Amino acid sequence: MTDGAQTKRLTIAILDDYQGVARELADWSRLEAAGHEITVFREHLGFDDDAVVAALEPFDVVVAMRERTPLRAERLERLPNLKLIVSTGRRNASIDLKTTPLKGITVCGTGYLPAPAAEHTWALIHAATRRLDAELGSGGSGWTHDAGWQTTVGRGLEGRRLGVLGLGNLGSRVARVGLAFGMEVVAWSENLTEERAAEVGVRRVEKDELFAGSDILSVHLVLSKRSRGLVGAAELALMKPDSVLVNTSRGPIIDESALVEALRAGQIGCAALDVYEVEPLPADHPLRTAPRTVLTPHIGYVTREQYEVFYRDAVEDIEAWAAGSPVRVMELPPR
Repeated sequence: MTDGAQTKRLTIAILDDYQGVARELADWSRLEAAGHEITVFREHLGFDDDAVVAALEPFDVVVAMRERTPLRAERLERLPNLKLIVSTGRRNASIDLKTTPLKGITVCGTGYLPAPAAEHTWALIHAATRRLDAELGSGGSGWTHDAGWQTTVGRGLEGRRLGVLGLGNLGSRVARVGLAFGMEVVAWSENLTEERAAEVGVRRVEKDELFAGSDILSVHLVLSKRSRGLVGAAELALMKPDSVLVNTSRGPIIDESALVEALRAGQIGCAALDVYEVEPLPADHPLRTAPRTVLTPHIGYVTREQYEVFYRDAVEDIEAWAAGSPVRVMELPPR
């Protein structure tokens, strides 16, 4: 056992296991065999700080599923027992990494598969362009042989322009699929060079041209101070009235109020979204009743293969930290 190893029995909380699959997708029994106690929370703990703190106060370790339950400074200050946070994925903007070291809390991440989010991006694009929201039938519901059969006229992809906002790992994957469909693909981000765009086989354009010229515009930026609210009223006003805006990245990159207004005013053709400013999306949120939307509940990364990586690595993170040698430690990037 190395210096700093933890010998006490740990109380471990697994948060936001909506589908009830966490226990079956990794070998948590190794932790239980070492005397540690595991509690699974399937339901979201809500948005009230008091309720979240009351639920988490007894625990030494919290396993957070992405940003579903934010752990900001005001919550961390009230969790004196918390010593380890394991966040699924490689980064988590909802954990205050300035506060955690001050409170003696280690934060570890896990591996991540980029393919599921890129795949879901195309599911949303197809749903929006072929109007699957209106055309899907299921058993006795939806269309029948004499009602609801072929009620819309979709749009094809070949020859149309795909704009990619952010040409990193995910954006590049989405761009290459667009090329395979015979689309013209253009891209922009603040630091994107023409050389980097050419490596992916796409053309770099300026920001205004990206918004004004794209038939489909897909967002693939990391959430940061620079990207928060980057897609606002001015950018939406540039878009074509039949264009499709897709976001599988992070909700706050798009100004939701401006987006709702743009949809209601007919400034854009459709918003296909998997991410939102507040999640789960409140029942009374105006996006739920906005026209021409395709909405999914942040499932871009939700695949069995992804969860297996997340939970397997979470177990390893806890074991390594308990042994005094933490792995995959998350820290603030150097300024």
